[in-house]
Amino acid sequence: MPLPIIAVVGRPNVGKSTFVNRIAQADEAIVHEMRGVTRDRSYHIADWNGVSFKLIDTGGIEMGDDDKFQGHIRSQALEATREADLILFLVDGKTGIMADDEAVARILQRTEKPVMLLVNKMDNPGKVDAMWEFYALGLGDPWPISATHGNNTGDLLDAVVDKLRELGLDKNDDPDPDSMNIAIIGRPNAGKSSLTNKLTNNERSIVSDVAGTTRDAIDTLVEHDGKLYTIVDTAGLRKKSLIDEDVEYYGFVRAMRAIDRANVAVLVVDSEIGLTNEDQRVAGFAADRGCAMVIVLNKWDLVDGPEAKQEIREKIEDRMVFVGYAPVVSAVAKTGKNVDHIWNAIDRAYANYSQTIPTSQLNNWLGEIRETGHSISKGRKILRMKYVTQTDTCPPRFTFFVNHPDLINDSFQRFLENRLRKSFDLTGTPVYFKFKKKD
Repeated sequence: MPLPIIAVVGRPNVGKSTFVNRIAQADEAIVHEMRGVTRDRSYHIADWNGVSFKLIDTGGIEMGDDDKFQGHIRSQALEATREADLILFLVDGKTGIMADDEAVARILQRTEKPVMLLVNKMDNPGKVDAMWEFYALGLGDPWPISATHGNNTGDLLDAVVDKLRELGLDKNDDPDPDSMNIAIIGRPNAGKSSLTNKLTNNERSIVSDVAGTTRDAIDTLVEHDGKLYTIVDTAGLRKKSLIDEDVEYYGFVRAMRAIDRANVAVLVVDSEIGLTNEDQRVAGFAADRGCAMVIVLNKWDLVDGPEAKQEIREKIEDRMVFVGYAPVVSAVAKTGKNVDHIWNAIDRAYANYSQTIPTSQLNNWLGEIRETGHSISKGRKILRMKYVTQTDTCPPRFTFFVNHPDLINDSFQRFLENRLRKSFDLTGTPVYFKFKKKD
């Protein structure tokens, strides 16, 4: 049985993300006093008394349309309530009932899902009188809590687990299924969220032509051709000196964490604009962390003519030589054109990233290099390579036993890597070499 889903909803700035972080015992959801910080719905695994469940943190629901994103945020939050098994409705105990609270309550009264009303920011447990007005929302007994300090959250979770047991949802699978982690990365507005939505068949990430729309790193577990993938849509990455908002900085940190735990990074490049310094910098982030990589030239339909397309590919080949192992796929995320090619590239990159090459094959390859006589020397020292073995995967690491490790330079390592890639399929993955002394 899959994990039960609990949606946390409410108007902006009532403390939903603080509450989610408290329950999930993590700092995954961005918390900031500015309204509208959470835009997409994000998922977080939590556990209480041996019962695991999935929390959905949603953007604040406002019934007006003052904000460019508000319609999208509202639809994301309402979609979360449709997906959920249980709904936790947060209100602010300090401000009392607001018009948007009443509007959200009317929506929740019509749902068939069980709803629990939580009155947050009740930092003083003795203030019981402040609770009475919330009965007017018509959602039963309100629960006074403080997400910041943790007041009453233990009793609340007991009640949540009891409710899940009533619904028969307390027996569930391993909350951490074995899946391939895919981070969708790139500079702002390159089309990462459109690609994520297409790969997951789920309009979960807000898509907009405004740079910086995605702020959290959002995980989605998806099955494709019998394999499990955790796809993470990340905030757009750009030069730190250009990050001028606290919230954008937090989004940058979340994106870097997503890259840290990724097996494969999918770098999305806006073909209409072409390769930029920021694209190179983002690729460098993933390369530094040893991810396998696929480069997606998105918005390929907007590139006019074969000559312009060839020029983009040549520029990628010339300026992205430091990740020259990454396959390049042209696609249109908005329509889904060539998205199946992206899946194929991801699978191939991961297979090579996690492969083990038999020692016998490696040493046959090394013997061929020795036969060519290609080596390096310094004074009376001549490099002799005795033996090679693969010592790790994800990414592949190879240890060479040689007589003079100090003779190895960058040029010779590049020579070895090029020869290794010609003999074995290492498309999509970086490789690392270590040289040990053996007389």
